[in-house]
Amino acid sequence: SLSHFIMDYSEQDNLNGIRFSWNVWPTNKLDHTRIVVPMGALYTPLKQTTNLNFFEYEPVQCRTRDCNAILNPYCVVDLRSKTWACPFCLQRNSFPQMYAQVISETMLPAELQPQYTTIEYILPNQAVQPPVFLFVVDTSIYEEELEQLKDSLQQCLSMMPPDALVGLITYGTMCYVHELGNQDMPKAYAFRGTKEISSQQVAQQLGFAVRNDPRGSTGGQGSRRFLLPIEECEYAINSVLDDLQKDPWPVASGKRPQKCTGVAMSVAVGLMETTHMQQSARVMLFTGGPCTIGPGMVVGTDMSEPIRSHVDLQREEKNARYTKPAMKYYNAIANRAVHAGMAVDILACNLDQVGLYEMKVVSEKTGGAVVLSDSFSMHVFKASFQKMFELDQDGYLQMGFNSKMDVLTSREFKCCGCIGACTSAAKKTSSVAETEIGESGTTEWTMGGLDRDTTYAFYFEPTATQAASGGGPRQSYLQFQTLYNHPSGRKRLRVTTVSTRYADQISDIATGFDQEAAAVLMTRFAVTKCETEDPLDVMRWVDRMLIRLIARFADYRKDEPNSFRLAKEFTIYPQLIYHLRRSSFLQTFNASPDETAYYRTILMRENTNNSLVMIQPALL
Repeated sequence: SLSHFIMDYSEQDNLNGIRFSWNVWPTNKLDHTRIVVPMGALYTPLKQTTNLNFFEYEPVQCRTRDCNAILNPYCVVDLRSKTWACPFCLQRNSFPQMYAQVISETMLPAELQPQYTTIEYILPNQAVQPPVFLFVVDTSIYEEELEQLKDSLQQCLSMMPPDALVGLITYGTMCYVHELGNQDMPKAYAFRGTKEISSQQVAQQLGFAVRNDPRGSTGGQGSRRFLLPIEECEYAINSVLDDLQKDPWPVASGKRPQKCTGVAMSVAVGLMETTHMQQSARVMLFTGGPCTIGPGMVVGTDMSEPIRSHVDLQREEKNARYTKPAMKYYNAIANRAVHAGMAVDILACNLDQVGLYEMKVVSEKTGGAVVLSDSFSMHVFKASFQKMFELDQDGYLQMGFNSKMDVLTSREFKCCGCIGACTSAAKKTSSVAETEIGESGTTEWTMGGLDRDTTYAFYFEPTATQAASGGGPRQSYLQFQTLYNHPSGRKRLRVTTVSTRYADQISDIATGFDQEAAAVLMTRFAVTKCETEDPLDVMRWVDRMLIRLIARFADYRKDEPNSFRLAKEFTIYPQLIYHLRRSSFLQTFNASPDETAYYRTILMRENTNNSLVMIQPALL
């Protein structure tokens, strides 16, 4: 049995921030089909792991052009020739001079020591600008709501690091970009709320010199009128917030207020594209209702027309006519934000729907946070907003910016894709599998923002189609490289390298089943399928997969229900799937499209334990 090879799953999570559905892998595609649940991993790149070490030097990389694996404890070292063999491409590499001089049996660098499977490099000579936060505030809401929102914004401004840059956009019927650099005379630039606006038009209207520079920022001194360090503009931004009034545009009886959320988002992304391209930036949208005018609108201003429901969307009713154009519009904004390397957060508070169903793509693709509540006065909103700006023990924000993650696999298996708050960088390598799951066809993904709990689900498959006559491979290797901008103003690279064992016998593979991780991986897979397939078909698929798994691994005698037995590795899995079938992730009855979108978006970010609570709520 291979059971003695299997570490406690939570220990693996604490050490490396990773959990596998199967901790012992099948050697070929045939066996992979037989075990039903796909080989997968849940990885939390910024997790505060135990034994985490930081090194202020460049990592040692494999010389092979398409490999770029980083030195790790699984490399085979030849002390005589001062070389190391890469476990991913098997290429031999010479150690750099500073390593070769000191390396010996008793003196191994930390990267080669078995306890350092996760290491973080603070890259020298790669300084980045302080983080930038652009607040986009809805003013066409009730006055009491606006007062509560202003209060929360001012509290958070006092908590933020003094070198962080901030900017302010307000919107209602029109969209206004506020100039914070001119303290003598407050000034705002207005944009029409009914017209689509490109980033070039934003740059021209705000008075930036537009250059077609593919590297991005045209910023310089021009941006300092709109985005300044808090220590320089705290008085100015607080004055603007103090004087901020409800949108003056009159709202007739039986009408919704005019709200140009789509234009405001486009202007915000355009401002960031022009001034802080590929830096550490977040756009934070605070909205108190649905977009009712201009591009991105999800409902008309007439109250007699209700906002779309799930049934309206299925039947393509008249009031669902805005949904497809709005989704296309927000998808284009999401792609612009991804290209600029920023995150977009959506904090929405209203008793009715706000159009999150259409807008969620902007947060999902960029790694932004989503908060949905009934009112800006509620604890859910206030506490969530404050938590985003909590500082760690060193006084830094607990988030990463403009991140890029690479996955390296050894030759025995390939990566099918990733499901999470990220976007494919379309980097095709020999590690890309034929099967496509989630953001696929790549081994590199981008995330505009991530925090210490943001978790990504990766799916794999074996390379071999059938069992080899001499027995399959015994061990495989997997490396995650996460490059991100740290709030301290330095680029950091988190490297996690793990190894999994193979087994030819299905019974040996079964001993390595992590039913909790498997349930979360299957839930993310099912939720992703719901985006393109009928929910009923997805439900049947979930049922079929459970039946096939239990039929494969349970002990039972035909026609004797009492003889049914499951090994301890599988006992909780059926009840988790039972709750999944009845959860808000798959059931749309008695839920609005916004609520369903919210639950699914949150699931795409959460770690294993939090996801399990969402699938099977705990009784407190």
